[in-house]
Amino acid sequence: MEHDKPLREHLLELLKAESAHISLEAALSDFPIQHINTQLNGSPHTGWQLLEHIRIAQRDILDFSTNADYEEMRWPQDYWPKNEGTPDGWNRSVRQTLDDLQAIRDLVVDDKTDLFAKIAHGSGQTILREAMLVADHNAYHVGQIMLVKKSLI
Repeated sequence: MEHDKPLREHLLELLKAESAHISLEAALSDFPIQHINTQLNGSPHTGWQLLEHIRIAQRDILDFSTNADYEEMRWPQDYWPKNEGTPDGWNRSVRQTLDDLQAIRDLVVDDKTDLFAKIAHGSGQTILREAMLVADHNAYHVGQIMLVKKSLI
């Protein structure tokens, strides 16, 4: 749809964090792997917990947006990791998080995606709303990751 091309471009820019925020990719790059489970004084979460929370929430939003058989998760217990991270787990989580973010970006730029149509199994949500939710949620937690990262290096 040609008339919503500028909206798609703005959403993509928002999902890439090309304006006011650091990107998820940049925040995760060179995170000190030996400190993924370090909890700073006054910080409620470790780098691992924040990364996994982003991955889990983003995957849930992508699943909700694209899967007619979506099953709702339980808040908050299903959205936070239960174990400490490992270096291999960190690397897998980074890859999955970035792959899912790219899938959301692809969904947004696909002109076959009606950004304004209500998701059939939802309660009024649209792909537009879900894409903005991902961008907003990621920006919040990327800020926390950067605070932890900067405090560790």
